[in-house]
Amino acid sequence: MRYQSLSLAAQTAYAELFSQVQIFETTNALAGLVGKFHKRQIKQREYWYFAYRDIDQKLRMAYVGPDNDRVQALVNRFETIREKKPLAPQAQIAIAAGCAPVAPKHFRIIKRLAEYGFFRAGGILIGTHAFLAYGNMLGLRWRDGSATLDVDFAHAGTNISVALPAKLDIDVHGALESLEMGLLPIREFNGKTGAQYRNPKDRELRLDFLTSMTRSGDPVTLPNLRLTLQPLKFMEYSLEKTTQGSVFSNLGACVINLPAPERFAIHKLIVHGERPISERVKAIKDILQAASIVSYFLENGQAEIINSAWCDAINRGPGWRARAQEGKKALLQLAPELSVPEAWKE
Repeated sequence: MRYQSLSLAAQTAYAELFSQVQIFETTNALAGLVGKFHKRQIKQREYWYFAYRDIDQKLRMAYVGPDNDRVQALVNRFETIREKKPLAPQAQIAIAAGCAPVAPKHFRIIKRLAEYGFFRAGGILIGTHAFLAYGNMLGLRWRDGSATLDVDFAHAGTNISVALPAKLDIDVHGALESLEMGLLPIREFNGKTGAQYRNPKDRELRLDFLTSMTRSGDPVTLPNLRLTLQPLKFMEYSLEKTTQGSVFSNLGACVINLPAPERFAIHKLIVHGERPISERVKAIKDILQAASIVSYFLENGQAEIINSAWCDAINRGPGWRARAQEGKKALLQLAPELSVPEAWKE
């Protein structure tokens, strides 16, 4: 078995945590803004405003309401939420029950981007942290392929399938700066800011922001996010259908967008077929993660889900088919038990 089923208590704890964090983020939008409440006197009456800085670093004042008991309660609740690390107790219960948390350092980054609206603006968590999140979603703990030092994100533009505002301006760069973790954007040779962040004093930590390949292959700048994305071949396949989940640590929890798990797995096969031999170590992790997800669906009588994702990939053209077939070959060498005809029929 490439995974271990979580106990019913752990599955229930995750389901309750996910439900609560969804409600919290919907009803406490102000908690994700970086700013403060201010009381202003206008014509001998006092009113509450919320001051924050927008993407252009201009100071904005959002009207909250007159100075009465209801609004005062809102102000007090807002400050309490910030001080008490909301959802931390529920996250700690899920962890104690056996759910897999994110490393605190990585969680701080993901949570801060969530607070600034990155996921509401179409951002997607990818890479090994997405793989880790699938385990909790599916009620599993993976046996292989869940260790990582990187934090990977993507933005799918018009391909994302979750409901989003028509336009949402946020400041991803400002969000990372506010963490005071020494994360700096890597500069390209042309002097422009690249799509990767690193801390010179913590070389093991790396943040990558990816998107679908463009005709030029040049980094893509999204002004409304203050973010640069690195195009990657075949990336669009993994991002065309998404789902939502939660990541958490002892510090709390947040909602994130994720690729559909079956597409994540097939994309790993395609990526394996694209990697040069010099990157075989990372390629092994790709295959381990794909094998774990595929085995879950096959062992739970859902081969048609894998087959649908597989057919979508191989029918996109000869380049797609060749790389997917190469990845499938490596998968079945590692896990021959996954050679189930109904999963790979064309």
